Amino acid sequence: MARWCLARTVTVVSLTVTLSAVAARYPSCRLPHPLLHPFRELAYSSVPVHWFHFYPVSMLSCYNPNENVHNKAHTSPYPGSKVERSKVPTDKVGWLVEWEDYKPVEYTAASVLAGPTWADPQISAKNFSPKFNEKDGQVERRSLSNFYEVENGRPRNPSGRTGLMGRGLLGRWGPNHAADPIITRWKRDSSGNKIAHPISGKNILQFVAIKRKDCGEWAIPGGMVDPGEKISATLKREFSEEALNSLQKSRAEKEEMEKQMNRLFNQEHFVVYKGYVDDPRNTDNAWIETEAVNYHDEPGETMDNLLLEAGDDAGKVKWVDISEKLKLYANHGDFIKLVAEKWGAHWNEDPVPGCP
Repeated sequence: MARWCLARTVTVVSLTVTLSAVAARYPSCRLPHPLLHPFRELAYSSVPVHWFHFYPVSMLSCYNPNENVHNKAHTSPYPGSKVERSKVPTDKVGWLVEWEDYKPVEYTAASVLAGPTWADPQISAKNFSPKFNEKDGQVERRSLSNFYEVENGRPRNPSGRTGLMGRGLLGRWGPNHAADPIITRWKRDSSGNKIAHPISGKNILQFVAIKRKDCGEWAIPGGMVDPGEKISATLKREFSEEALNSLQKSRAEKEEMEKQMNRLFNQEHFVVYKGYVDDPRNTDNAWIETEAVNYHDEPGETMDNLLLEAGDDAGKVKWVDISEKLKLYANHGDFIKLVAEKWGAHWNEDPVPGCP
């Protein structure tokens, strides 16, 4: 145990030292890669070592500096259209790399240009002067990761070129803030006993997944944060609308649902991730950022009293066994992996090196 605690302490200290060196090299305190931004805040915070638990490190350790950060954000055609992105070589994703011939097509969906309440006007619109990198009235234009550049009046994607200008399907110029509630429970048999995976020997964790109507992929239920809305309220609202079909319930049903929801969402929770999301809707000027939060129903009793029913943007909803075999929307699989690690649940069938 002492050796393990020492190893963990050394890891955190090493991370802090590494980030200190990076900060010295970059006096503006801007880390060279967006995936590193959350760790800068961690390294200079007063958070006790025992809080760290290694979870964000697992994302960092998988990062290859020569690997393209954008995967889903480089797919063509753009969702819901026939628009093709310009191809962006891996070595030219970053904005610091000169690329004079980079002239991607501009696209903003007609549904966004129609001017719904959740969307900004065009940059050239009269009386529209957004305050980027600030709280702009009720609209949150600050990034969860870091300050972003603004060029010719347009915000620039902090993770680099995507091969498409404009806003696509996104309403806001710059960061579009979302919230993803990850509701979990242990898989149990008819007697209420936890079920362990036959190969890994670890208990199987389940989470509530929805099948998105727009692309048909399974995902974490979630959605965009309304102007002035707290993240906690968004998490609760999106889950009830997409996984419980609350919009179609009677007043009495909503009141009973609210009681059970409060039991679940008022308990201790685990912030899985905060920051940039590799999403197929991202463009050079608009991108998704999210806060993914895990609410775990340990005894399973709360969720037993809530009937899953797809609603709003969800075509289907169900409990899904967590494992590395899951194929989920955007980078939701990364979030689910962190949750599995948090609870020591089954993830893959590969034996751990050095363990029997």
